[in-house]
Amino acid sequence: MTVADRSRNVAAIVVAAGLLLSSCGGGGKGGSDASDDFGDPGDCTVIDAAVSSEKIDLMSDLARSFNGSDVAKTADGCAFVRPYSKSSGGATDLLATTWPEEGEGERPVIWSPAASSWGAILNQRLSDDGQPDMVGKAVSFQLTPLVIAMPEPMAQALGYPDKPVGWADIARLATSTEGWAAYGHPEWGAFKLGKTNPNYSTSGLSALIGQTYAAAGKERGLSQEDLDDPATKAFAAQVESAVVHYGDITMTFLNNWFRTDREGTSLLYASAVAVEEKSVIDYNQGNPDGVLQPGEKPRKPRVPLVAIYPEEGTLYSDSPLYVLDAPWVDDAEREGAQQFIDFVQRPSAQEKVLEYGFRPGNPDVKVGAPISKANGVDPNQPSTLLQVPSPSVMVSLLDQWRQNRKSARVLLVLDVSGSMKEPADPDDPGGPTKLDLAKKAAIESLGEFNATDEVGLRIFTTDLGADGTANFQDLLPIQPMRTNREALASKIRDQFPLNATPLYDVTQSSYDDLVGQYDASKINAIVLLTDGQNDDGDTTDDRDQLNRLIASLRRGTEGESSKPIRIFPIAYGKAADLDTLTEIAEATNAAAYDASNPATITKVFTAVVSNF
Repeated sequence: MTVADRSRNVAAIVVAAGLLLSSCGGGGKGGSDASDDFGDPGDCTVIDAAVSSEKIDLMSDLARSFNGSDVAKTADGCAFVRPYSKSSGGATDLLATTWPEEGEGERPVIWSPAASSWGAILNQRLSDDGQPDMVGKAVSFQLTPLVIAMPEPMAQALGYPDKPVGWADIARLATSTEGWAAYGHPEWGAFKLGKTNPNYSTSGLSALIGQTYAAAGKERGLSQEDLDDPATKAFAAQVESAVVHYGDITMTFLNNWFRTDREGTSLLYASAVAVEEKSVIDYNQGNPDGVLQPGEKPRKPRVPLVAIYPEEGTLYSDSPLYVLDAPWVDDAEREGAQQFIDFVQRPSAQEKVLEYGFRPGNPDVKVGAPISKANGVDPNQPSTLLQVPSPSVMVSLLDQWRQNRKSARVLLVLDVSGSMKEPADPDDPGGPTKLDLAKKAAIESLGEFNATDEVGLRIFTTDLGADGTANFQDLLPIQPMRTNREALASKIRDQFPLNATPLYDVTQSSYDDLVGQYDASKINAIVLLTDGQNDDGDTTDDRDQLNRLIASLRRGTEGESSKPIRIFPIAYGKAADLDTLTEIAEATNAAAYDASNPATITKVFTAVVSNF
């Protein structure tokens, strides 16, 4: 069977499972990055569509073309489609349990995750609970294969594309004591791999499948026996050992790569990241996150990326379009949804799919620009497609990944300043405070750590300590979670709001402490939650203080012999200084998280912990 033939049948091939946890989303409709500018639907039947984030701009574009057109007419009048962004894993979890419209957006009529794997596991979860399936066969709207993105000089050093490269090469590089020196480039240091958490991200899930097939030496029929093979487990440990950190989205890696490219240090940040082909196209066109904001102009990177199609094989994300068989979907909505699905399969719409960097799902529309070698990708690849295993094997695979993933060494740094006593909801002054919700989120997130992960707790505010002069206090040292989990929950639960916010001091001190305790075998990181701006009583110019902090963090991050301590700040509440926290995160090649709406803090905290 040719690759083209197999691409047409990809929706039937892709069956996967995942541990379904919501990842964070901010802004827009119900915190789901929805687009609210579709206009007034009038008397038309509204078709709400929850779609994965990488295609929200494309789906919004197509919806605007559909709405008000002749093809939107139905037997009862007309249909009006409103897409909004929802993470694939998050939507699956909501559909399998309950979908509260407040905070999550309208319950969808159309659901389009990144891959039909999520539809398969949704039905599996519902079946396990004695409920009927919610999704059936679906149209494959568009395709994009998983690739290993690598800076062009590094790919060339490996001999690519003349020499095939795959997961076996990644495993070998990951465990090499020479690193890039073995390829004549000692200045690049050790091999560093970026991967997303497969419980949240389709690219992370596909990468996990791909590397496991490579370990088993198979293209189909991955079995429980393969997973239990000691050689498979050893291969997985080799790959995971090179991970710089995990994450809920690939944009964290791509944005950091793009920023360090401007600084001339992109080759030191990461050697390879598992992403989808479309992301390589966007990056090389100067749009790393795939979304151009109003007034934003793309600027091509100095060092482009190359899409490596693993020689052992890879998988497609097929963007299925499901009309949900759910109690909230009526006949008029089903008819309108089908009208839209028929519309987006038309050649004119599929040409638009191509413009956005995806491969058309309609086989009658040929693959062309921007899917070209000029953008670092190969329209004639992949040459081998993998079969995604059965849900039961996938659940076991993810369980094993959780145990085999690279361990973490994390310091939780919690703001207990006086402003944390403010109500989380200004309209509910008698309700929970910001600190109440933060404590609840932090305690719940502890369940995401493995027993071997090491976690400690530090609080910060002014006037702490016996003499009232300290700006922070260590409540629990960094220790394995097997001994620290219950004590952490108890200490977090006991906190109450106190004084001012010495943000810069606690950040520098926490960073210095972790550098001194650095463990190269683990992901070393700080999770810093604050609801305010630096306020420590220091009369020194605030910008000067911040500049010194950023310079210090960058010195520790850059260079071949650096000890990377990544700081993941959470900007909690509307008064939090997100811009400053973003500077701090970027100085350590991490990411800042926005919880300006305190009600989202549990989701955000869970997304932060997905990095470990």
